[in-house]
Amino acid sequence: MTDYTILGKFRNKKNVEKLVFELRKRGKSCYNFCDLPADKNNLESDVEEQMKVHENTKDFYNDKYFQELFERDLKGLKNAKKVIVLLPAGNAVHIEAGIAFGLGKPLILIGKPEKPETLYLIFKERYDTMEDFLTTIN
Repeated sequence: MTDYTILGKFRNKKNVEKLVFELRKRGKSCYNFCDLPADKNNLESDVEEQMKVHENTKDFYNDKYFQELFERDLKGLKNAKKVIVLLPAGNAVHIEAGIAFGLGKPLILIGKPEKPETLYLIFKERYDTMEDFLTTIN
């Protein structure tokens, strides 16, 4: 069991890893989806190049690496006490937030949504910035 699972865009990896670092520095455990690359065959490429390969995967439904990432991320959700969505976030993150809500996980939103959505009411804690959230962690 971890204290938190962080959900965010792989393209926002720098901020996701900063949040994970800050939480760990405060003695909290985190699942970090960024621990694995988006493109396992080109570990040295930058985030954008990794995502281009990832997004152009043919037959991703049957791709072994996609399946591995899916299982790992789902386990990260199931094993977290709380789930944090770090904006900006894409479709996959919103699906994961729905799964977490269905699992009964407390949800935390960091960042300002681009537009109002009724389903953002699933977040019981909301912070405009990462720094605002981190001040609540002792």
